[in-house]
Amino acid sequence: MTATATPLAAAPAGVRTYTIGESRLPLVIEPAAEGIVLADWNLKNREWVEQQLLIHGGILFRNFNLPSPADFERAAKSVYGELFADYGDLPRNAAGEKIYESTPYPPDQMILFHNESSHLPSFPTKISFHCVTPAKKGGCTPIFDTREVLKHIDPKVLEAFRTKGLMYVRNFSKGVDPTWEEFFHTTDKAKVEQMCRDAGSEFEWKADGGLRVINRTKGTVKHPKTKEEMFFNQVQIHHIYCVDEDTREGLRALFDEQDLPRNVYYGDGSPISDETMQHLGDVFEKVCVRFQWQKGDVVMLDNMLTTHARDTFEGPRQIVVAMGQMMQAADLPN
Repeated sequence: MTATATPLAAAPAGVRTYTIGESRLPLVIEPAAEGIVLADWNLKNREWVEQQLLIHGGILFRNFNLPSPADFERAAKSVYGELFADYGDLPRNAAGEKIYESTPYPPDQMILFHNESSHLPSFPTKISFHCVTPAKKGGCTPIFDTREVLKHIDPKVLEAFRTKGLMYVRNFSKGVDPTWEEFFHTTDKAKVEQMCRDAGSEFEWKADGGLRVINRTKGTVKHPKTKEEMFFNQVQIHHIYCVDEDTREGLRALFDEQDLPRNVYYGDGSPISDETMQHLGDVFEKVCVRFQWQKGDVVMLDNMLTTHARDTFEGPRQIVVAMGQMMQAADLPN
């Protein structure tokens, strides 16, 4: 990303807006006056903020006074309304009931690109990140536009995603990821079964006491407001090819193919080739945008128009997360 700032059309009173370099993502918003409270400003300008998210896919709020994660929670809530408070994959943050710590993943490994919960029948249409402590080195949150990426994917690969859809398989096993008890916040199997039914997920109890959950989704979808087609999925962070070689070999030594903690197939159950995943990885890296976190930054994303990842990093790093405006995949336009 270059350092050249591109000014935009007039913004609401009290702020200035620009983009960095040639990408329209993210739109940067900074206060132009002292004493602006982001939560109050967002509430007053909510319609404009929502409109900018549809255009740019993501907004970086920079240099606002956000002394604590609780202030971030209020700023997110001022746009999202109610925040999603029942997410099993992330640990809660102590400062608020409805914000989370970012994924506790080894800092020497990249978290690959994904749209949050896009593998599930219900997902947030909005997600925000707040930088409490930036890493000493690395730790960017790369993002890319899920509309723009369609122009760069091999047409045959894209057509397979469009026509076949995807099948995500997750196996909850002791010692790997959260257990099903931790994820569903209960030890009652009947409650888990009902939650799966309510969510539209297939499930199967395994002989070792573990749980297999299957979710079937489209590979590309249309945005509910703009009707634009998007590459909306989590194929990269579920496919076994995308973990590092040592981990991949270790998992395959421990588990049969159907029992791998996570994997993804085309919707008809056929495999997605390693070559396809390599191609997608190359494309994602080509189109993504990186920016260095600064303490106090807030990034607000349309979770459908923009996908995100996490680079490796050194030193302490704390990013907290808020999600909102949930949607059912079944309600997306055809």
